[in-house]
Amino acid sequence: MAIYIPDEKLSEIRNTANITDIISERVVLKKAGKDHVGLCPFHSEKTPSFTVSPVKQIFHCFGCGAGGDVFSFLMKYDGIGFSEAVQSLARRYGINLPERNMSPAQKKVASQRQQLFDLNRQVMSFFTGQLSGRSSGQTVRSYLEKRGFTQEIITKFGLGFAPDGWDNLVGFFRKLNISQSLAINSGLIVPRQNKGYYDRFRNRVIFPIFDVTNQIIGFGGRVLDDAKPKYLNSPETPVYNKSRSLYGAHAAKNKSRETGCVYIVEGYFDLLALHQHGVTNTVATLGTSLTAEHISALQRGFAQKAFLVFDSDEAGLKAARRSISLFMNAAMDASVIVLPKGYDPDSYIFEFGHDAFEKVSESAMSMVEFLIESSIKSNGLSMEGKVRVIAELQQPLLEIKDSVAKSIYVKYLAERLSVNETAILEKIKSGEKSHRQTLSGNRFVPKENTSDFVENDSVIESEMIKVEKQIVSMMLRSPEILPEIKKRRVLDYFSDKRLIEIAQIVLDNPVNGDEDLSGLMNRLESPVHKNLIASLFIKDESRDLKVCEQLLTQYINGMERRQSTLVSQIKSAQESNNEELLFELLRKKQEQSVNRLR
Repeated sequence: MAIYIPDEKLSEIRNTANITDIISERVVLKKAGKDHVGLCPFHSEKTPSFTVSPVKQIFHCFGCGAGGDVFSFLMKYDGIGFSEAVQSLARRYGINLPERNMSPAQKKVASQRQQLFDLNRQVMSFFTGQLSGRSSGQTVRSYLEKRGFTQEIITKFGLGFAPDGWDNLVGFFRKLNISQSLAINSGLIVPRQNKGYYDRFRNRVIFPIFDVTNQIIGFGGRVLDDAKPKYLNSPETPVYNKSRSLYGAHAAKNKSRETGCVYIVEGYFDLLALHQHGVTNTVATLGTSLTAEHISALQRGFAQKAFLVFDSDEAGLKAARRSISLFMNAAMDASVIVLPKGYDPDSYIFEFGHDAFEKVSESAMSMVEFLIESSIKSNGLSMEGKVRVIAELQQPLLEIKDSVAKSIYVKYLAERLSVNETAILEKIKSGEKSHRQTLSGNRFVPKENTSDFVENDSVIESEMIKVEKQIVSMMLRSPEILPEIKKRRVLDYFSDKRLIEIAQIVLDNPVNGDEDLSGLMNRLESPVHKNLIASLFIKDESRDLKVCEQLLTQYINGMERRQSTLVSQIKSAQESNNEELLFELLRKKQEQSVNRLR
């Protein structure tokens, strides 16, 4: 049985929860007239096509078509269900929801994420209490003080201590009467081989991991000695995904947006050191390589420029090299900061300070420049070395879509290697040819049309669908035209099934202003319908009744002429015995007949 949420409660939540505030926590938005625009969080793009309307309380992307209300956004962005999105906003804005029609099992499922968030907050208090304890935390406090970290930064990031022993947290859960299933789902306790459970984190400095909304989603721990593994993170849980999560995201968000750039480091202490020295637009990966999802989150929610600040050892350089193709594919501007040998971000900024770090940042190399210099350093400048350098760089240069940028990098590489530019360009072109051949081997090649009619008809059909969208948009904005729509049976002529469904919904539920739009959104279950209505309603295209009637007349006359032409073409195909064309024409006539019978 589904959770029952009355329409009036949905409207109350939607009207209370400003969609611009909710989305701006996850996407960088800029004001554009009375709307806000930003880079779409649901597909890769360089030019903002994602629009949020605070007046209409809807969003729409003109690039990928995603759209809807605040619930739709949370469901798509956070990967949660409708009920969870509603409850999340209700909790945030202090709106009480009825609990009738919910079984105990349904309540448990619906609140699982929130239970984990609440539990993680209690666990953080347990760990911070252990750190501040006179006896238990003294060693760790001394360790952190020796490394140079202030009490202010320790408090800001909620650092704690997991004491030695196998069941400290297990005992803590027992005292709080935490259910066994919830404790297991948190990932903080591990089943023993025989019976019972033991603590995942033992004798470690603890780093709570926050998401951008300041919810604690997991924990990381570092040993105080040379034990292995040095770092340990929470496992994947319903609230924690390490491929999408970044340490320090909650603290870096505002400064990143303000400066337009974000620093990416590998370790917890690297991040704490930079934040302590004022470089607060810094995030860290969580014991995993940088992923495309990380970059997507940074690009849309933080900044358009990234600086990779990895360790100067070979492992750090390899990590930087692995990340470069991800930035290229995402079309995000990124540079690599190469620290002096023997330093990591933590040790460097503690020894030389903020100004020195800013200075080394100014000399950061672009991704391709870094690749070139790294390859030269690895292969040398002998004849054989130059050949290997060009071979290594063929694919990265091939991935550069901007022809001007590609030309600049090829010129730079040619000068560094003292090799003719033409030879390098020919090498890249050979890679392009090979790439095309690979694609063509897996590509479906459509059959050529047997008649110009099919091609021309598809163009006409596309234009007619545009007009159908205009009519539905008109129905949304000018409900006074609805009686005329019914009288002239306009929907009988529609060819797009989605538009027929939307138009019928609007006929049954006329929209008179933004409040009725909110009610219409409540009644829609299909994300496709929500996307389409958002796209049709986001633009201001009001028309008077006379203009609306003229559009209807033009559309109906055009469709009737098209049907008449189709009958003539069927007759011609029959006379010429063109069976293939006749089959295609009869199929189209049948589709039109089915639409008219709906």
